[in-house]
Amino acid sequence: MSFAAGVLLGVVCFDILPEIISQLKNSDLQPTVVMISLVAGFLLFHFLEKTILIHHAHESDYAEHRHPQVGVLSATALAGHSFMDGVGIGLGFQVSLATGLLVTLAVISHDFTDGMNTVTLMLMHKNSEKKAKIYLFLDSITPLLGATSTLFFKLPPHFLTIYLGFFAGFLLYIGASDILPEAHSSHSSMKLIGLTFLGVLFIFLITRIV
Repeated sequence: MSFAAGVLLGVVCFDILPEIISQLKNSDLQPTVVMISLVAGFLLFHFLEKTILIHHAHESDYAEHRHPQVGVLSATALAGHSFMDGVGIGLGFQVSLATGLLVTLAVISHDFTDGMNTVTLMLMHKNSEKKAKIYLFLDSITPLLGATSTLFFKLPPHFLTIYLGFFAGFLLYIGASDILPEAHSSHSSMKLIGLTFLGVLFIFLITRIV
């Protein structure tokens, strides 16, 4: 999880933001519009996380409400979130091959935690192991469905630039405010911090190659 947080930060800083800057040079779109989109992406996911029970880091806050339907609702929310991750992958490929590949890597990195959360939430709320596996499978295929959906539409360049800003805010929140604190929730160590640095360095080197 620490490494994944570094990957997300690296993708935002070394691929998405440079791509946005490059596109702004060739358009009349104001940088403020893109930054508003970035903040909107950050705050929207913050709102969703705090109002929908989708992360096991907050189990103790609602431990008294362990009902199967709560687990199903939370797992379904995660599947919907994963579908939008897939849309992000598809739109990344509409920008460029390199952006698409790096967004894919970022999504895969944090979707591992979504898979763990899906199973944890289902079992914690007294759902069967079989049902948990069904929702884990759903969470695993929804990114593919989201990416496939982008084959049926193409966004104009201006909208793609704005969407990249939104997705950058989305990834920043997941990496810095969700995955990283969760990775350090039980204990913190120089090894975990080093893995985050390694994730950032890994993406920096990858962006120099592609």
